[in-house]
Amino acid sequence: MQAGVDLAVELIDGCDHAGLTMVDGGVLRSGASSDRVAIRADELQNQLGTGPCVEVAQLEHRTSFVSDLQNDQRWLAWGQRVYEELQVDSLLSLLLYSGERSFGALNLYSGRGRAFDVGDFAMAETLAAHLAAAVSDSQEIENRNQGMITRTVIGQAEGILMERYGIGPDEAFSFLRRASQETNQKLALVAEQLVWTRELPKTLGQADTTT
Repeated sequence: MQAGVDLAVELIDGCDHAGLTMVDGGVLRSGASSDRVAIRADELQNQLGTGPCVEVAQLEHRTSFVSDLQNDQRWLAWGQRVYEELQVDSLLSLLLYSGERSFGALNLYSGRGRAFDVGDFAMAETLAAHLAAAVSDSQEIENRNQGMITRTVIGQAEGILMERYGIGPDEAFSFLRRASQETNQKLALVAEQLVWTRELPKTLGQADTTT
C-alpha cells in the first residue's frame, strides 16, 4: 500500500499527495499516506464525517472529482478546512474494489486547481485496480495464516489436556468447547490461555474432563 501511494505521486502528473482511506468493519481509518498532507486530509474527513473519500469508501460513488475545492459546495466544512489549512485545491478519490468486495478509497490531492486531466484519470484507475487486488490478496493470506495459527493453538491445548488427564482428542476438544461456552470466550482464546498459562479456566475443574 505504501508503494502504491508513493507511485501515485511519482506517476500521476497532477498528484502532489496521495493516501488511502480503508474500511475496517464499517469504520473508516487512514491507511498508507505519501506525507502529512494526505494524512491530515483523511483525519479531517473522519472527524467531520463528510468528504469525497467518505462517500467513495461508503460506496455512495465509485469516483469523486473536485477541480476547484475553494468554490465547491458539496462538502463545505471539510473543503474549506483542507483548502485553507493544507493548500489543496483539487482532488480525485477512487473506490478500491475487487469483485464484490470494497476496501476503501485511493485519494489524490493537488495544490493546483483543475490539476487532473484524462491521462491522470486513466493512470489513477489502473493504480486503484492494482491496489485493490493487492489488498484483497493480502487479506486472504492473512486470514489463511490466522486460521493455521488458530488450529495449531487448539491442537496444542488439546495435547495438554490429553496428557494431563489421560483423555482422547474428542474429549479434549469437547472440554475446550464447553469452557468456551461457560466463560463466554471464543474457543481459540480459551485454547491460547491454556497453552500460555497451563491453567484451566476457573469455572471448570478436573472433574469436567471426565463428563
